[in-house]
Amino acid sequence: MVPVPAGADRAAFVRLLPSGRSLLIGFALVVAAAGLYALARVTPMFAVQRIDVEGAQPSVASHVRAALAPLEGTSLLALQQADVERRLAPLTDVATASYDRAFPHTLRVTVRAEHAVVVARRGAKGWLVSGEGRVIGPAIPGTRRSLPRIWLTQPGDPEVGAALVDQQGLRAVRALAIARRWGFRTRIWNAKAKAGELTFLLGSGLQLRLGDVRAIRLKLAVAARVLPQLRGGGYTYLDVSVPRRPVAGTNSQPAS
Repeated sequence: MVPVPAGADRAAFVRLLPSGRSLLIGFALVVAAAGLYALARVTPMFAVQRIDVEGAQPSVASHVRAALAPLEGTSLLALQQADVERRLAPLTDVATASYDRAFPHTLRVTVRAEHAVVVARRGAKGWLVSGEGRVIGPAIPGTRRSLPRIWLTQPGDPEVGAALVDQQGLRAVRALAIARRWGFRTRIWNAKAKAGELTFLLGSGLQLRLGDVRAIRLKLAVAARVLPQLRGGGYTYLDVSVPRRPVAGTNSQPAS
């Protein structure tokens, strides 16, 4: 509570207070602004007429624009994040997306595309799988030869858009994703993951034995330094399951 001065200062203090007219005008301006905002939400004043997609290759951008096309005509002021997320959720080639309003008529969407790191196989069928283990879509036989292969062990086909449920395959996918992010340059033909044993078959035919999934980056770093020394030596495997003691041999199935 502000104390009111006594005597002669009272009149000066009262003059400092806003007049009734000023309060009325201020209130009218607030009401007018609220009315204009409400009107803009329901009229074409700021309706979406253009959808710009950034951060994605043309094919992914086309999918995003098609998914968001029903939002054209919606006011940018009335647009909700849930509206955008709900329409982009079914797109398996989109990892994350954010949007911004570019007034007066543009919806700007920034996308991080979902990239396949492996082809999961079962018999003649194949599926593209991202580094997070999400099934992006079917793989056409004979395509995407640059991607490593894994073989699924659990029954049932993977569900497109869902996470891979084959646990052994999922461990192999995550290890391959680490290899890709780390920049492991040697081509990997396929990967197998069993209990406590992860193996990459390299393009040269050499087995790279990584042991369990711990310290994968360190093991790959050791392998990257050792592999050039093995060229032409007739080696069939390199075991870096104990990174401090890498072992190379010529018998791919050594006796225990």
